[in-house]
Amino acid sequence: MDSGIGLLPAAAAVRRLRPDADLLISNDPDGMPWGPRTIEDLTERAVAVALAAAEHGPDALIVACNTASVHALPALRAALEPGIPVIGTVPAIKPAATGGGKVAIWATPATTGSAYQRGLIRDFADGAEVTEVPCPGLADAVEHADRDAVDEAVAAAAALTPADVRAVVLGCTHYELVEERILAALEARGRAGLPPIVFHGSADAVAAQALRRIGAEPAPDADPTGGLTVLLSGRPGQLPAAALGYAESRLLGATAPAH
Repeated sequence: MDSGIGLLPAAAAVRRLRPDADLLISNDPDGMPWGPRTIEDLTERAVAVALAAAEHGPDALIVACNTASVHALPALRAALEPGIPVIGTVPAIKPAATGGGKVAIWATPATTGSAYQRGLIRDFADGAEVTEVPCPGLADAVEHADRDAVDEAVAAAAALTPADVRAVVLGCTHYELVEERILAALEARGRAGLPPIVFHGSADAVAAQALRRIGAEPAPDADPTGGLTVLLSGRPGQLPAAALGYAESRLLGATAPAH
């Protein structure tokens, strides 16, 4: 679940691990974006999206949204657990910081500098030199597959990122959909003689954790028989046409909405 298509990387990660898994995507086009909402309003909408998914009897729920994981995870777990395990999404600061050096965390303006992110840095940065990079407009540009807006937002964030950064934490699930363009923008700043940048998203980790929570083993060679169901603010539907520009959507077998 997510407010928009930021859930695609996690869903695709589950699909790669279990091609036979039936996937249910529950998002909230009527209420997106969630970031600018009050915590109470965001929590109410996130719980509604989760309860709509719960009516279909899933084995587990991945909260594929950093903002909802920060603010609504306790309410989501209270509403669904223990019947349905709830897996949140946390920026991968701990693995990125392993080995020290310079690490950048790209996140939404609401998350950048928040007590939540600062707490993660304090607890898990492990001596790395961390730069928090706000990315205004990037998630919205990714959501609408607006290439020019994506490139503009990425360029602005790249300019705030140390040129010799060793690792980049993608602190918003939407950003994983444009990882290659983020890398291109950072490399354009000149990194001669420096090792390749390592990106740390959350999709693979939360997919693996979801399988562990339900006692399922990865089976990437399983028959690709898994189906796809989409809920749009609780209504049956299909992913928006903008989502089809991303490889993760095509991996899921998503099709364009009917007209």
